[in-house]
Amino acid sequence: MHETVRIALYQPDIAGNTGTILRLAACLALGVDLIEPAGFDLSDRALRRAGMDYLERAALTRHVDWTAFEGWRASEGRRLILFTTRGALPFTDFSFRAGDILLFGRESAGVPDSVREAADHRLLIPMPGGGRSLNVAMSVAMATGEAVRQLSPRSAAVAS
Repeated sequence: MHETVRIALYQPDIAGNTGTILRLAACLALGVDLIEPAGFDLSDRALRRAGMDYLERAALTRHVDWTAFEGWRASEGRRLILFTTRGALPFTDFSFRAGDILLFGRESAGVPDSVREAADHRLLIPMPGGGRSLNVAMSVAMATGEAVRQLSPRSAAVAS
């Protein structure tokens, strides 16, 4: 699998969102890191329904907790890019690199301060309509789409 970026989910709460994200990742041939504990059983019916038959094709890596994930990330030398409503830089103004990990927090609580501080960059998806937050699956789709667009060979050819 040619890897552009990876998607990481920090202790996701909602099976349907996770299934939708796994389906997106399978379609785009991207890896997903699930940082446990999840707020649902990974055999949950809602996860299977949202992921449909794509779940078997998803490149999912489960990490027992944040410490295990961080140990793996450090050994891989990958940048961690957190998407947060408390970010300062709009994600469209950021230059993604191959191998980046795009991190998204829990639907109910985001990420704790220690995780926020561990991120190499903290990005914002602007919401000029004044909303509080976007659905996490929508955020993942927007962010991943931009990262893949920036890193695709076609984008490089068009830019030159």
